[in-house]
Amino acid sequence: MAHSTWHDLIKSELPEGYFANINHFLNDVYAQGTVYPPKDKVFAALQTTALEDVKVVILGQDPYHGPMQAQGLSFSVPNDLPAPPSLQNILKELADDVGERSHHELTPWAEQGVLLLNACLTVPAGQANGHAGLIWETFTDAVIRVVNQQAQPVVFILWGSYARKKKALVTNPQHLVLESAHPSPLSAYRGFFGSRPFSKANAFLTSRGLPEIDWLR
Repeated sequence: MAHSTWHDLIKSELPEGYFANINHFLNDVYAQGTVYPPKDKVFAALQTTALEDVKVVILGQDPYHGPMQAQGLSFSVPNDLPAPPSLQNILKELADDVGERSHHELTPWAEQGVLLLNACLTVPAGQANGHAGLIWETFTDAVIRVVNQQAQPVVFILWGSYARKKKALVTNPQHLVLESAHPSPLSAYRGFFGSRPFSKANAFLTSRGLPEIDWLR
């Protein structure tokens, strides 16, 4: 499924047989119609960022539901596609906070220890949040609990009311939680712009003797 560093710890947080249930769900929904991301990228966040490397968690709700957009990493789309509105606003805040980034695919963040996790890992084509409440939340809550248990300090960046509900899972005082409005055009002006999450995350990591994230990579 993913990095071996994740597998056993996530499994220990889940009900018996839950991985088998996920496999059945995936086989069913991908057989029934178009689902994003591609099946081999469903667990890309865990495959790209090993547990021991996690320094920051950015939690999204579910994948983009348009063709070719979803990569299995929250908020990221390939550079050859236009950035969706929320990602445009993330990059605008990044430019105001730490500097201009010349591209919008976020894989380089994931490779540096930014876990780009969606609460739901799949979505039917054209149906935002279409797989909400079916199977994923139990799994991704387990992922958050596993990160919470780590001794190394981690920054949890929670944008919007849905992500902020997950704050209850972050109980380890070693970690930092940064909350704000969602970067969506509907809410970005209600506290996302000006929240400076990128410089705040790096300041925290530096204060704990950890390497900064190069957000412009």
